[in-house]
Parts: sequence; structure tokens; C-alpha cells
Amino acid sequence: MTQLAVDPRTRIDESPMTWMQVVIVTITVLFSAVDGFDVLAISVSGSGIMAEFGLVRSGLGAVLSMELLGMALGSIVLGGVADKIGRRKMVLGCLAVMTSGMWLVAHVESIEMLCAWRVYTGLGIGGLLSTTNAVVAEFSNKKQRGLCISLMVIGYPLGGIICGLIGSVVLEPGAVNWRDMFLAGAVISVVMIPFSALLLPESVEWLCRVQPQQALARVNQALIKIGHAPVQALACKPAAEHKTSILDIFSRKLLVATLLMTLAYLFQMITFYYVLKWTPTIVVQMGIGAASAAGVLFWVNVGGVLGGLLFGLLSQKIGLKPLTMAILVLTSGAVTLFGRAEPQLAQLSILAALAGFFANAGVSGIYTLVAYVFPTHVRATGTGFVIGVGRAGAIIAPWLAGILMQQGLDDGSGLTEVLSYVALLMGLCSLLAAAALLFLPYHQRADSARQSQAELVETV
Repeated sequence: MTQLAVDPRTRIDESPMTWMQVVIVTITVLFSAVDGFDVLAISVSGSGIMAEFGLVRSGLGAVLSMELLGMALGSIVLGGVADKIGRRKMVLGCLAVMTSGMWLVAHVESIEMLCAWRVYTGLGIGGLLSTTNAVVAEFSNKKQRGLCISLMVIGYPLGGIICGLIGSVVLEPGAVNWRDMFLAGAVISVVMIPFSALLLPESVEWLCRVQPQQALARVNQALIKIGHAPVQALACKPAAEHKTSILDIFSRKLLVATLLMTLAYLFQMITFYYVLKWTPTIVVQMGIGAASAAGVLFWVNVGGVLGGLLFGLLSQKIGLKPLTMAILVLTSGAVTLFGRAEPQLAQLSILAALAGFFANAGVSGIYTLVAYVFPTHVRATGTGFVIGVGRAGAIIAPWLAGILMQQGLDDGSGLTEVLSYVALLMGLCSLLAAAALLFLPYHQRADSARQSQAELVETV
């Protein structure tokens, strides 16, 4: 095979995607699906946990926030670690943490240990989230990068669909209890470890930037594995010029974008996780069975898959920033409408699917913007910071919604009135996310997300 002195990153950017690159993107979709299952398993188990441990709504809200706290810590800390030790090692380590965490949750005997192991599991989920976004951006070509990121994001609701299907069986009256949801999650996570070890090479982008020992050989090994010819030399700057610090994302060129992306993600997470975390419990409180409630969550995630897929297709034809802002506005309306639903299973399912459709499409838009805003040497660091700090919204959402519901019911308001009021407040957060993006100094160009600041316009 003839060796060519070509920058391997340019070859990946400019060449059509090989079948192995498609496989790797598919693996990232599965990573997101594992995340989705692990996070949502406790949502469909909410009523069972309340019954076993004697919790009120506000107490359940705190429990639902625990893995989100771990996710925030994992995203901030481990995103930076992934920029230093590599994508592959971080992915395998996070999957191991998630597997053990889900297994331990299935065997807890106190609410304190349940909370502790959910934080631990969240650390793995957060690290995997920040690393996965970098992986899909760095293994996809320039033309298909936006679509590939959107496909990665729809893995999350796919995991929710699996969670809903399993929940509809596990939570049937007379069937096994809520703990089996977490055993199922542990099995799904552990299965991903050997597949990832076998199929996922180290990122060529990362190898070119860091240039660890035997960098050229490792780059060529990765290129051959994904179906590209090897190179004669690394046309990359030496590693000493690419030292990474989390402070890089607060540099003059990146500060405004970092803060605005973080705010947009935070506000969207409040809306998004209100829908994900409280939908099953709300349906149960309306007098509908737990198995049917898991089915409603299934339709939330069906809508999420379709929304993410449509966003990926539209992003190839419509400007990324205006498209994302429009979808965030529609998310606010859909969530508000869901809060006004009657206690009828068919209506709840349709409106929940609509809320999931727009909410996940909005998340897809923010993830795609993040991949373009941050250059390679801080991509996982920047993604981790945005996700980690933004996860404060995910932490706040179930807790805040629980408090608002409990307060409204304690004041004597009816359940329908309370749900309508809470949904309106939580849906407004998507409007705030759109407002943050309005000021984002972003200009989309048809060039690589790897290029530092190529898509950012200087703020005057």
C-alpha cells in the first residue's frame, strides 16, 4: 500500500465516510442509548421507589436528581481528562463505572445508598457523554458531521424506548420489581465494553494533537482500521504546542461562546428533564397504572428519536443557529400543551410524543453547536464544561417540579391546575435557551469543526 504524506485529519474531513466510520458513529448512538436507559430507569421506577421507601413527591424529586449531580461532576472533570488520556480509555472506563453502578443500585437497602450509587453511576454517564460528542465529531467527515452528531443524540431517546418497553413488562402488576430495571441496565452497559474495545480505535484527531509515544504507528493503525490509507509522516504541530487547560475555554475568543452555550444547555435541560423525569409519575398520579405510564415515556422517546432525526436532516439545509432557536421556541409550546392534557392515555401519549419531539431536537441542536464552537484541543473539555454546568438544569428540574407540585397541592389546588402551572414554568426555560443562542457569536461555514474559531465571529 502506497504511503501518502497527507494530514490524516484532512483525509478524514474530505473523504467519503467508510463503512467502519459508519460503524463507529453507530457505536456512539449506542453509547447515548446506554446513557438514556441508565438515566430513565429511575424515572419509570419512581412510583415503586416512593412506595418502598415511603417518599413524598419532593423527596422523590431529590432522588431523581442524584445521578444528574454525578453526571455534572463527571462531565466537568472527566471531559478534561479525555482530552489528556484519549477518547478510547475514557469510554471504556466510563462504561465500567456505569455497569457497576447500575448493579449496585439494584441491591440497595436504604435510600441513602440508593442516592450514593446514583451519584457514582452519574459520574460514568457524564464522562461518557462529554467524550462521545468528541468521538462522533472526530470520526465523521466534514460533510456529514452535523447529521452524525444528531444521530448520536437520538440514541438517548432510543435508550428511553428500550427502558419504556422493559418497564412495561417489569412493572406490570404481579411482575418483578423496580430493581430489575437496574439489573437490565447493568447487562446492557457491560455488553458494550467488549464491542467498544474491539471496534473503537483511538481518535486520529487526538493522536495528531497529543502525539504520544509511537504516534505515527498508532495513527496509521487507526487509519487502516477505519478504511483509510496510512500516512508517511504526521503533518501536525508538536505536542508541546497543544497543551490543554480548562482555562482555554475561557480565553478571549471562546469566553462568550462558552458562557452562552452553557446557559442555553442549562435552560433546555430544565425543560427536557422535567418531561423525562416526571412524565411516568405524573401519569400514575392521574390514576393510570405504572405499566401504562412507562408506555407514555416510550412515546416521549419515540418523539425524541424522530425529532433528532429530522433536525439532523434539516441542519444540512437550514442554518444551524436559527434552526435550533426555532425548535427551542416550539419546545416551550409543546411542553406547555402537555401540561394541559386530560387524564386520558391516548391524549397523554400524543402530547408527550410531541414534547419529546421538539425537546430532543433542541438538545441535538445544542450538541451540534458545541461540536463546532470548540476546537479539537478543548473539544471534550468544552463539551464537558457545557454539559457539566448545564446539568445543573437537569438537577434542578425534577427537584423544582416536585416542590412546585407539592406546594400547589398543599395549597388546595387541583392536580390538573397544578400540572398546567408547573408545565408552563418549566416550558418557559426553553425560551430562555433560545434567547441565549440569539447572542451567540456563531457563523456557520462549510469547514471542519476541528479548525479553531473558524465558525466564531469576533465580538466587537
